[in-house]
Amino acid sequence: MRSHLFLFSLFSLLVLSHAKSPRVFPEGRQPDDVRLKPLKDLNGHFPFKVPESLQAWKERKAELQLRVAIANGLHPMPEKTPLNAVIHGMVKREGFTAQKVYFQSVPGFYVTGILFRPQDAKGKLPAILCPHGHGGRLQTHSEAKVLDEIRIGAEKFKESGRMPKVARAATLARLGNVVLLFDMIGYADNVQLSYQLAHRFVKQRSEMEGKKSWGLYSTQAELRLQSIMGLQTWNGIRALDFLAGLPDVDPKRMAVTGGSGGGTQTILLGALDERPIVGFPNGMVSTSMQGGCTCESCCLLRVGTGNVELAALFAPRPQGMTAADDWTKAMMSDGYPELQKLYALYGKKEDVICTDLTHFKHNYNYVSRGLMYNWFNRYLKWGFREPIVEQDFKLLSNTEHAVWNDKHPKPEGGAAYERKLTKWIAKRDAKLVKNMTEDQLRLAWGTLIGRKVPDFNDIAREKVDEFKQDGYIEFLDILRLKEHGESIPVVSLYPAKKWNGRVTVWLDGKGKDGLFDATGKPVKEVMKMLGEGTSVVGVDLFGQGEFLAEGKLQVKARVVENPREFAGYSFAYNHTLFARRVHDVMSLIVWVSGFEEEKPQEVMVVAKNGIEPVTLAALSQVNGVRSIYLESDRFRFVDLKSYRNPNFLPGAVKYGDLPVLMKLSRVKDSK
Repeated sequence: MRSHLFLFSLFSLLVLSHAKSPRVFPEGRQPDDVRLKPLKDLNGHFPFKVPESLQAWKERKAELQLRVAIANGLHPMPEKTPLNAVIHGMVKREGFTAQKVYFQSVPGFYVTGILFRPQDAKGKLPAILCPHGHGGRLQTHSEAKVLDEIRIGAEKFKESGRMPKVARAATLARLGNVVLLFDMIGYADNVQLSYQLAHRFVKQRSEMEGKKSWGLYSTQAELRLQSIMGLQTWNGIRALDFLAGLPDVDPKRMAVTGGSGGGTQTILLGALDERPIVGFPNGMVSTSMQGGCTCESCCLLRVGTGNVELAALFAPRPQGMTAADDWTKAMMSDGYPELQKLYALYGKKEDVICTDLTHFKHNYNYVSRGLMYNWFNRYLKWGFREPIVEQDFKLLSNTEHAVWNDKHPKPEGGAAYERKLTKWIAKRDAKLVKNMTEDQLRLAWGTLIGRKVPDFNDIAREKVDEFKQDGYIEFLDILRLKEHGESIPVVSLYPAKKWNGRVTVWLDGKGKDGLFDATGKPVKEVMKMLGEGTSVVGVDLFGQGEFLAEGKLQVKARVVENPREFAGYSFAYNHTLFARRVHDVMSLIVWVSGFEEEKPQEVMVVAKNGIEPVTLAALSQVNGVRSIYLESDRFRFVDLKSYRNPNFLPGAVKYGDLPVLMKLSRVKDSK
């Protein structure tokens, strides 16, 4: 059917200033709505509620995997361009060899690292990808530090214990595996994007904000879901491609393990890539702190979920982890039991393990590594007797570690390259999105919005008051969504003459104040509708009218208390103001379309004073509307200059901006 979107050039509306609508809640009292509470941040509580059935979990899993892919900028999954891998500079140690590696995850963007192989091995071998955390691949303990680690039982050897990440990779190679220890963006040899940019970003850069050229962390980047985390996740997927393509690797026996920030990467790779058959995400599977670095979050990722549930996406594949005296210390009672329950749905409760090492601080130390070796031994079928004991070895020198040299010069980097990279990714993604079907686009926008359309029975109407006015009856109601703790103030105007079966939902940037003039009477066009027998419903969406403590329009979206100006610190965990308003519109339309007393024959929506994009986003998801009257269709998300703009929605530009929303709006013919 053909949709009808009418602009206000066809439907002229007169609105007087300083209008005042009737209050639903008592004067001076805001709605009892959970969204008015402080925003959730990375230090919140992120419990995992396990579904009661395997089928329910499979549905939830599919929903979350789509969220993870979209949040990381990987939906649709990009085409895999040639890696053009280079391996050079072999170093031999007892039991293993080490070589320098670089390859391109996208054209011109390099992944670097060290490839470890067992010495004199034959046949196809298991492969293990080792992402690392914030110590970096080259993290080196001082002599005093390693002696202290040995004293408390955290390390065993003065030599190899100085570089625990290298010790892990070298030992895995000695045990018969091909191992890639690759650099996080900004560490060691991966410096096209700097450490300061990737991990210490603080303040928005006005010079890196523009519709045609922009940098990471900018509003333009967030509108396209471009992030350090997304780049790092893609690097990990391509690193698995690299390993799988090596002639001595058995691609059916691959694993991933990392600690701290590397644990976060392990979780995400496990969620998006089916190739690893066993995992060990250490130090980040937790219901408390979710990762403090800008590389460990991106917009949309953890809204309504957390690292324990994201780790559960690896199920039913076996995975292990430890609890330490850090943000994982409650795992044995809050997180691990839920993972066991989830694995039990598959009949594989024994295939997840969390070991209590809370006598150690945050780590991936000798003891934790030993547990990982035993775990991998079981599932990669190494065939060793347990426990497997790590042995000492001579560390590699700085020169032996360095990927770049005179024969292998460092690639371009810096701000100019950053702009070049974001532009290339945007062009790539635009081609992918262009080929998406309407159903695929609607599903993607549904993820950006972050809420399924509620059922009518999910919405409870609380009748507050009723007044007979001149020519109409005024109803004051609260719509309550118990599941979400939301309360929406609504005013409904019902014609005094016979109702014609039509309802107009009046959505306004001023909230329900937009229905009334300065004298408190309905504006001329509303009175005309009432005179024709049409009901009119107005609402204060979240952040409008009665939601405002002082009645002032919300010109900036709230963010969490964090001095670093990164959208992901707020919107990895919370819906944006725009999305919350979309939720309210969806709830209102569902309620109006299913009135208990008399079901309307026709629902029309009026949208004006800047609320048009919210309206179109809602109508891309919800049914029941015959026609839309827009004051303007000129808004574009791409014109936003701040992620604190009330209309900010991560990913909106990537998935087609307002033109796609207009196309997706579920509107019946009207005549």
